[in-house]
Amino acid sequence: MPEIKKFLAFDTSTDRMSIALTDGVRVWQHSGAGGAQASATLIPAILALLADAGLALGQLDAIAFGRGPGSFTGLRTACAVAQGLAFGANGGAGIPVLPIDTLMAVAEEARFQQHQVAGSPSGESVLRVTALLDARMDEMYVQRYEFRGDACAPLGDCELVRPENLVLEPATGLWAGNVFGVYAGRLPAGLASLSRLEALPTATAMLRLAPALAAAGHCVDAAGALPLYVRDKVALTTDERAEVKARAALAALSAANPA
Repeated sequence: MPEIKKFLAFDTSTDRMSIALTDGVRVWQHSGAGGAQASATLIPAILALLADAGLALGQLDAIAFGRGPGSFTGLRTACAVAQGLAFGANGGAGIPVLPIDTLMAVAEEARFQQHQVAGSPSGESVLRVTALLDARMDEMYVQRYEFRGDACAPLGDCELVRPENLVLEPATGLWAGNVFGVYAGRLPAGLASLSRLEALPTATAMLRLAPALAAAGHCVDAAGALPLYVRDKVALTTDERAEVKARAALAALSAANPA
């Protein structure tokens, strides 16, 4: 199987929108406001980035996107846009999508930041990272990962945890996320003395994860661009379903008729 190198990646699961694109050598990136604003700005920003790189959607090997957990609105936006762009690429022939867990992107971003400061360890080093994202409603999304060199594997499933109930596992070498300020008074006191980094799921982190995930068979057809909801979500309203369909249709139209 040929090595997959050309990726578009984006994440809108938090209040920051992150987009990145690679041709296998160079990287182009963009960031902006997430949340509800991303539904209006994501597609134009993607098309502008493709234009800057001189790439068409049909030249990409896959579209990677943050599937969750995170903001319900942000996840619906990411899934609809990934699906629409992938369906519309190659004159409707389509390209694969690569769903990536947002907490894995947090863990990778923190690992990368740490190595930028401390230098990359030699050999097949092992690092365990616990990723934590604010889930609102006095809860956090928590998931643990193990890195062996650059390869990342989850250790168990993502959980919803109240800040005061976080278990400080001694095997964790790095704690990463956006909860340290938000829940400073409620997190276990011992966390303050441990290695920790502020980190969000970035599209550049997803680009670093994408080749190994794609090689492992995690790419799916455009119809598989589905969100990961850890917290139960009631069924979408009629207006929400219409909004998702409209975003997917707009993305497909944009892919088929780039400006």
